[in-house]
Amino acid sequence: MTTHRTGRRLVLAALVVGNLLLATACNDLATVQPADAGAVGSAGAAAKPAGADDPRLGTFYGQHIGWHACRPDAGSPPADLTGMQCGELRVPLDYADPAADALGVALVRLPAADPTRRVGSLVVNPGGPGGSGVEMVAMGRKLFDGALHNRFDVVGFDPRGSGASSPVTCLTDRQRDDRDQVDLPVDPAKRRAVLEQRDTELTTACAAKSGRLLPFVGTRSTARDLDVLRQALGDPRLNYLGISYGTYLGALYAEEFPARTGRLILDGAVDPAADALEESTDQIIGFESSLRRFADDCVRTHAAECPLGGDPDTAAKKAADYLEGLHDRPLDTADGRRLTSDLGWAGTQALLYGDETDAWPALRAALTMAMVGKRGDLLLASADRFHGRDEKGHYTTLSDSHNAISCADGAAAAPSPERAQQVVAKLKAEAPLVTQGVSVEDYQHGRCENWPFRSPEKPHVVRAEGSTPILVVGSTGDPATPYAAAENLAKGLAHATLLTREGEGHGAFGRGNTCIDAAYEAYLVSGAMPAPGTRCAG
Repeated sequence: MTTHRTGRRLVLAALVVGNLLLATACNDLATVQPADAGAVGSAGAAAKPAGADDPRLGTFYGQHIGWHACRPDAGSPPADLTGMQCGELRVPLDYADPAADALGVALVRLPAADPTRRVGSLVVNPGGPGGSGVEMVAMGRKLFDGALHNRFDVVGFDPRGSGASSPVTCLTDRQRDDRDQVDLPVDPAKRRAVLEQRDTELTTACAAKSGRLLPFVGTRSTARDLDVLRQALGDPRLNYLGISYGTYLGALYAEEFPARTGRLILDGAVDPAADALEESTDQIIGFESSLRRFADDCVRTHAAECPLGGDPDTAAKKAADYLEGLHDRPLDTADGRRLTSDLGWAGTQALLYGDETDAWPALRAALTMAMVGKRGDLLLASADRFHGRDEKGHYTTLSDSHNAISCADGAAAAPSPERAQQVVAKLKAEAPLVTQGVSVEDYQHGRCENWPFRSPEKPHVVRAEGSTPILVVGSTGDPATPYAAAENLAKGLAHATLLTREGEGHGAFGRGNTCIDAAYEAYLVSGAMPAPGTRCAG
C-alpha cells in the first residue's frame, strides 16, 4: 500500500492501473505546524462527521454534478471517450470546518449500456495511494465490458490530493530524473545519510508547494468524500470496487458509513491492522517469492528465450545478482539516461505485478535485452511506467500523492533495536535475493517521522458492524498485497466472504478469469455471494 525504503530499493505496492491496462494548492511552510496525534483534528479519526445528517455539510450533500461530454486532454494518453461524461464534485477541505474551504474532485462516468436494467452506480478505485480512477475508467473501458457496463454507471474519481483533484506537488521532473540516475550507496551509513537528505528535500518541497493540503489528504477524508459522491450520484447505498490500496479506502468507508454500504468488492486486499514495517516486510518477501517463481518458469518453460541459465535452483539468484551489479555497471539507453540498479529493480518489480500471460514474457524480454544485449531500454521503460514518467520526461502526480497520502494515513515510529534485528533476520532468511546489503541501519527511522504534521491514524482491525456483506478477494501469488492480508481483512470485518484466486499477479479484476468474473457479476448485479471457501483456479 505504501512506499517503503528497504536497503537500496523502493517497493511501491498496491498500484494496479498500469498492470490492468499495461500501459493547486500552494502555501508556504508556515501553514503546516508540527503537531502531536491529538492536534490534527479532521486529518484523522478524531473528527467523525455525521455524513448527510450533519447540517454543516448540507451544501455538499445537496449538490448536483454538472456532467458534460469528456474532452481529450492533450497531455494525457489517448483514450476512447465515446459516450463518457466528466464532472466535478465539491468536497470540504476540512470536514471539521467545512465552511472554510473546498476542493474539486475530478470524475468520469461511463453510463450503463442497458439503462432499462440499470442497477445503479459502481464507483471504482485502482489503488496507489494516488492512482487515478478517472484514468482507470477512461483508458480501461474494456475492463468493464459485459454485465458491469451493461447494468451500472461505472464512475471513476481521482482522490483528493491526486490526479486532477487538487494534487499534491513536491519535486520537479528534473529532480526526479536526477535522483533516479544515482543509486543509493551500498555502505549502510552513507545510504542512511543520502536517504535523510532526500527526505529533508522532499518534505521541504511538499510543505512549500502543497502545505495547505497535507493534513487533509488521508484516506479517511477520501472515504467521507465517497459518501458525498454517493449522494450526488443519487444512490442510497454505495456500490464499490476497490483494488489494492482501494481496499483500504473501501474498508474505511464501511467503518465510517456501515448503513450506507451496498455491494463492496475489496480486491487485492490490504490488511488495515498491519503496521508499516509488517506490511513492508511481507511485501518484500512477496516479491522475492514472485521473482523465484518467474525465474523457475523462465528456465523450465521458456529455456530458448531465458537469459537466466539452465538451472532452476540458481536462476533467480542470477537475475538478482545481475540487477545488483548494475550499481557498478549501469546500462546505456536510447534516450541518454542510464539503467541503474535501483531502476533495474523497479522495472523488474513492476513486471512482477503481472502474471505468466500479461507480464512475465515482457520481463523475460527486458532481462534478455539487458543481460545479453547490454541495453537497458526495456527495463527502464518498465520503471518509468511504474514511476508515472512519460516519454517526454513528465511525471504524473502519483509519487507525490503517494507519499502525502501514506503519511496522512499514519506516521510510524522507528522500531526498537530488537524488532529491527528481527525484521532483518527474517528478510535475510526469506528474501535474501532482494535484500542484499540490507542492514539494521536501514530501520533506524520511522515512516514519515520528518513529515510536517503527525497523523492520528493507527493500524487497527476494521469491523464495520452494521454493513452489508462485503466480498474480499485475494490472490495466492500476489507479491504486493500477499494473500494473508486478504485473509486478515475478511476475518476482521463483521460481514465478509473471502474469494480466492489461485495464481500469479497483483489483484484478480481484469485478468480474464471466468470464475472471478462470474462471481463479481453475480454479487454486484444480484447480491449473490460465492460460497464460503470458493477458490478460482488460475
